Amino acid sequence: MTTALHRAAHWHRPLMLLVAAMAVLAVVCAVGLVADPRVLTGAPIWLKPFKFSVSFVLYGATLAWMLSLLPRRSRTAEWAGTVIVASSLIEMVVIVGQVLRGTTSHFNGTTPLNAALFTAMGASIAVLFVAHLVIGIVVLRRRIADRVAAHAVGWGLGLSLLGMLAAVPMVLPAQEPGIDGISGAHSVGVPDGAPGLPLVGWSTTGGDLRIGHFVGLHALQALPILAILLSRFLGTRLDERTRVRLLGVAGGAYGVLTVLLTWQALRGQPLLRPDAVTLAAGAALVVATATATGAVLARRRRPELALAA
Repeated sequence: MTTALHRAAHWHRPLMLLVAAMAVLAVVCAVGLVADPRVLTGAPIWLKPFKFSVSFVLYGATLAWMLSLLPRRSRTAEWAGTVIVASSLIEMVVIVGQVLRGTTSHFNGTTPLNAALFTAMGASIAVLFVAHLVIGIVVLRRRIADRVAAHAVGWGLGLSLLGMLAAVPMVLPAQEPGIDGISGAHSVGVPDGAPGLPLVGWSTTGGDLRIGHFVGLHALQALPILAILLSRFLGTRLDERTRVRLLGVAGGAYGVLTVLLTWQALRGQPLLRPDAVTLAAGAALVVATATATGAVLARRRRPELALAA
């Protein structure tokens, strides 16, 4: 454990400093959740910065790890990582600052200051998106020695971009709630702040665009974790090519799931109350994924035979 932490400390320094800062902020926000009784749009006022800080801990640590896998240093990727740190800090400064002021950070144009802060957040997110894309391109061009890890990193980076794009409908004209100064919403068909699931706050009475956004973003962790599990527990039974193909099936299914959840939300349906069409689409995804997985496994070669070949 100590060796692993020592190694991690030498990953991309700005990203790891971001991770440390967000970890401290998460603790502060957790204290705020207990000590500050204020509620904003139906949720404890410190819940949003808590969720964002935890998310940035995971995001920053995963990106730093991915950059450590490159066979040689890439100044372009390292600069992109530093840009991501700066963009993330701008977003968190606005979110925490607005909490301290007792108002919302997202979709808030009720005053010139609030509008300027939300615009700054939007610009920082756009810059982060481009920097993330740059890292993805660098990773695809560099050959990571472990093919399974390379495909997991590629899928994770690509699908997390899809997750970022899943948030775009939140600020489209169709999401304007008709309230003066409010320029978007997380929920569809119901106002933000309606009853929601515990902790995450996703609407239980209407659609919620945060679901597809969340699922897509965390492909960054989900696909590498799947690769690690495949190699650790099935590495002696499945050859490398089969594990890569299984990752491809998982990545494709994960991307379709992200789109499906966003589509469900846009139709105003709560996550836990899908209609027959949504259930049919979900069932089709499960069947297609199971069929593709079965086809991959049917074509597998035993590792010892692959080595002999």
